[in-house]
Amino acid sequence: MIRLRGAVVAPVLAIGFAALLCAVALMISGASPWTALTTILSQLGSGTVAVDTVNSAAVYYIAALAVAIGFQMRLFNIGVEGQFRVAACVAAIVGGTVVLPPVLHTVLIMVVAMLTGAAWIAIPALLKAYRGVSEVISTIMLNAIATGLIAYLIRAETFGELRGNNITTPPIPESGWFPGIPVGNGQIFGMVVVAMVLGLGYWFLLGRTRFGFELKASGESKTAASAGGVNARRTILVALLLSGAVAGLVGLPELLGRDHAYTLSSPQGYGFTGIAIALLGRNHPVGIALGALLWAFLDKSAVALDVVGIPREIVLIMQGLIVLSVVVAYEVVRRIERRAEQRRVAAEVPHQPVGASA
Repeated sequence: MIRLRGAVVAPVLAIGFAALLCAVALMISGASPWTALTTILSQLGSGTVAVDTVNSAAVYYIAALAVAIGFQMRLFNIGVEGQFRVAACVAAIVGGTVVLPPVLHTVLIMVVAMLTGAAWIAIPALLKAYRGVSEVISTIMLNAIATGLIAYLIRAETFGELRGNNITTPPIPESGWFPGIPVGNGQIFGMVVVAMVLGLGYWFLLGRTRFGFELKASGESKTAASAGGVNARRTILVALLLSGAVAGLVGLPELLGRDHAYTLSSPQGYGFTGIAIALLGRNHPVGIALGALLWAFLDKSAVALDVVGIPREIVLIMQGLIVLSVVVAYEVVRRIERRAEQRRVAAEVPHQPVGASA
């Protein structure tokens, strides 16, 4: 009963707290909260906003899953940004160079992206497992190195091509594209299906496999898990490599469904957005999906705020306040539940009379 109450109270408290903070932020900026809300909601059926929201949500969802895998073991893979960018660049180079039949070509690009993402996090994983080096430090340093490596790989002297004022990898032929799903005036990325499969795989891995149990047990207490026969080093390595492999897929929805090449102007920042969405979704596959859809919808509807005189940057504040509200609300409810459980246990323990013999 306590868990059920907490499962209902926490989200309701988070929504209410977030709505209050967002309203205050809007009033401070001189805008009307009601005008901002109605303007944002009016975008639900406007043009291709719905399709664009789903497409962006798929990218955010994959990034958040990559982060959540590490979170399950109390590992902070802040390097998803570098992993997905290097993986997208290498996959684009391979995809634009080789010639294969349609399905095989697409599969090869996806495999290359996953292997590249896993390889990019391999060094931090080994340092964490065998030397105890913080994965936060090593992965964030690799983010900076990733920028330099990408700049080198797509130079005209290496694998890139100069097209106008932009530098790009060789275009991926149509045999390597991932077919989309036409919807109205837009087209949903075919990789949305892959994102859904990854979500199901994440749920199955954590809830129905021995490795998932060992992953969560190690996250709760490495000492207790080791005493129970869990190989902590192996678990750390597998968890981080798996996180990196999933991160390698983050850039593919746009690469295979829209851009078909990697350029200097290719999108960035998805790795850091994934961290916020993983926190917003509480590392649960359904919660992450809802968080990704909300985040993507706010992104796509922000443009409409300019029309009514509200700075679109207010959406960034709203997104941050929503994440903060969720974290605070769940922590408050968790502490209340823990104290209630302690009182219940104390009430059930019989009190021994003073002076009674053992």
